[in-house]
Amino acid sequence: NAINSSVAHNISVVRPEYFFITGLTGIQYSRYYYIFLFCIYFIAVIGNSAVLLLIAVERSLHSPKYIGVFNLALADIGEANALIPNMMKTFLFDSQYISYNACLANMFFVFFFSMMQSSTLVVLAYDRFIAICLPLRYHAIVTNTIMCFIFSAIWAFNAFMMALIVSLISRLSFCKSNVIQSFFCDHGPMYRMACNDNSINSFLAKLNMSLYLLAPLILIVLSYICILFALSKVTTWEGRLKALKTCVTHLLLVASLFLPVTGIYIYALINSPSANARVISASLAYAVPPMLNPIIYVLNTAEIKDLIRKVFKNKSGPM
Repeated sequence: NAINSSVAHNISVVRPEYFFITGLTGIQYSRYYYIFLFCIYFIAVIGNSAVLLLIAVERSLHSPKYIGVFNLALADIGEANALIPNMMKTFLFDSQYISYNACLANMFFVFFFSMMQSSTLVVLAYDRFIAICLPLRYHAIVTNTIMCFIFSAIWAFNAFMMALIVSLISRLSFCKSNVIQSFFCDHGPMYRMACNDNSINSFLAKLNMSLYLLAPLILIVLSYICILFALSKVTTWEGRLKALKTCVTHLLLVASLFLPVTGIYIYALINSPSANARVISASLAYAVPPMLNPIIYVLNTAEIKDLIRKVFKNKSGPM
């Protein structure tokens, strides 16, 4: 009976050969928007590649903080490559159909690297918390070995979580529609199309949002409350400002990643945005942070600015 039940369940699962991704609909010049996203992608890849190369080559940047920056740049490149080139192929070359397995792979990599972005910002907040609240113990608590171990655990855990989420999509039966109302193989629109029970998929979607949106924001806010409390004990304003300056880059990174996504969720809870509004807002929220992050590094990190000055001075000097 158990075998017959299992066979009957497998037969009842309908897996379409292809999914159709809608993207922007009814907009005459939508191609120009995708070209704009490709320009953002190009800047993001060049900027983050330069940051990765600079940190890898320059020994003075082989420190716990820059291990975090290296991982964030790696996640930015991964997320941009998982999302934008596939969008170009889908919407600029009129191939809006994507195979079942390719769709699941696209979902895995987009969300996996997005998870890495938010997780890395939490680790960087931890780095700033220890540096300001426990400065005398910083080099004992935060070492290169410990940071490498933390990031290895985060990469492994995020890969496991996303593999679990994607594997449970494969148990769903898509017997009503194969049209995904999004700009990539988005988890939410996909599991809602299922004909059979999708309660566990819904639970994992909420868990995923809690783990990679709410929890990181709460942890980062708590870390900065502790930082502000520690700075209140500093007697001079110069000392407080000097400590706060080391947090500016991280706060800008947090704002560029979390504010757009949080705004989209809040707006969706209050109103019901149109399909095109969802596509534009979500695609910008995914595409813009990887472009802004390397610019933020360069403009707000003294060590990187000094290294870039040295490189240009050496190139402009006599042969």
